[in-house]
Amino acid sequence: MTQKLTRADLLPLEQYAERRDDIRQKVIAHKGPRRIALGDHLTLCFEDLMTMQYQVQEMLRAEKIFEADGIEEELSAYNPLIPDGSNWKATLMIEYLDVAERDVALRQLVGIEQAIIFQIGDNPAVSLFADEDIPREREEKTAAVHFMRFELNQADRDALAAGAPISAGVSHANYRVELFELADASQASLKADIAQ
Repeated sequence: MTQKLTRADLLPLEQYAERRDDIRQKVIAHKGPRRIALGDHLTLCFEDLMTMQYQVQEMLRAEKIFEADGIEEELSAYNPLIPDGSNWKATLMIEYLDVAERDVALRQLVGIEQAIIFQIGDNPAVSLFADEDIPREREEKTAAVHFMRFELNQADRDALAAGAPISAGVSHANYRVELFELADASQASLKADIAQ
């Protein structure tokens, strides 16, 4: 369950170019249930082996990287975003179409990355770790993108295995979303990330 990408998992650039449209359609379908809307302006995109493989292939294509060192550099950047079997890893995006509105919101939503709640059944909220490797020097404005790890303890994993539902919400003073149960397809996709 702790599988990481290696060079052997990647297609050479020419083969990837030939199969890109088909791969892209499969990844889009796969990502659908892994995108969780938290109200109108927050979206969590849960990553896994497939989404990261696609991301690496796209980066290699865009940057025309084909040498071993460059490929290894991309793998080392993206492998940490693959779940480890006891956690979920996600990208939190704060989305406002209007630039001025987004600027105001980012000032009002400082700390939002710590206010995301995931819960398994009636268990306490899942442990959340946000932006672990990113230094935070700006306190007057939050970033529009955050990287998150939701670490499940044994009780959470046991509850999931027993069929307990997954719920999500937001508890920020300026942005609240009451806990709601995820759609069945989203629950099934996230449960597949957790080792039983």
